[in-house]
Amino acid sequence: MSAVWRPEFDSAGAASSERDALSAHALVLRAGRRLLLDQADICLRAGRVTAILGPNGAGKSTLLSVLAGVRAPAQGEVRMNGRTLASQSPAALALCRALMPQESAVAFEFTVQEIVALGRFPHRHTPRADSDGEGGEDGIIERAMACTDVQALAPRVLNSLSGGEKARVHMARTLAQLWHPLADGTARWLLLDEPTAALDLQHQHGAMRLLREWAVTGVGIVMVLHDLNLARRYADDVIVLDGEGSAVQGRARDVLHTALIERVWRTPCQVVASADGTPQYLFG
Repeated sequence: MSAVWRPEFDSAGAASSERDALSAHALVLRAGRRLLLDQADICLRAGRVTAILGPNGAGKSTLLSVLAGVRAPAQGEVRMNGRTLASQSPAALALCRALMPQESAVAFEFTVQEIVALGRFPHRHTPRADSDGEGGEDGIIERAMACTDVQALAPRVLNSLSGGEKARVHMARTLAQLWHPLADGTARWLLLDEPTAALDLQHQHGAMRLLREWAVTGVGIVMVLHDLNLARRYADDVIVLDGEGSAVQGRARDVLHTALIERVWRTPCQVVASADGTPQYLFG
């Protein structure tokens, strides 16, 4: 993916205040009668990349949807930028939080450009003018598509694309939604559910590099991943769900050790060093 276009830098940076945090207290998650997470405390900071990891059925997508405010927890409280999610309207949340779900079915024959333009809908009352030379709203849409290398697909109908192409279009939509820092300095959050699952190797790494660039500008990146090697290479922090109600949160380099991996994923694991020195995992 191209990373030529970068979002505007928020000069306030990523502060350590509560208004730049996404946190949960005493969080309980359930799937039917099954306990996914029991009394968990989570604190994520804007300006960092956090990967949510765990085996199938551990509750990764459920946790992401709760942090995004799409689903309510069984118990506990989630706060974004110093306010509970429950106290914020969907319109207010849409200005500072964008979500890329695992599946984004589109019933109508929207083109790629129209789908990306939907990311600007929350800003319809305060559209960007062309006074800054960026092309206004149309310029944002063009640049978001350039980020994920889908400009050539702009006139195509979304439902005619491959799974990987659709994923890149929806990522462009979320980037368009959060393109500029908010006037009051409120932190922006980009939450993605398995954003690399349908992508080929080139676009997997391109997407992860792009998301890291956005984190540098102060955006909080939270994503569900299955690939531990991508998480180790690109994530600052990880949350590992064990599928038995517990979670471990911390820096990726501290949490992703072989003992934990073998216990949670129940497969042999050994660590090797890549050419640039980044630890990577071999399984089996």
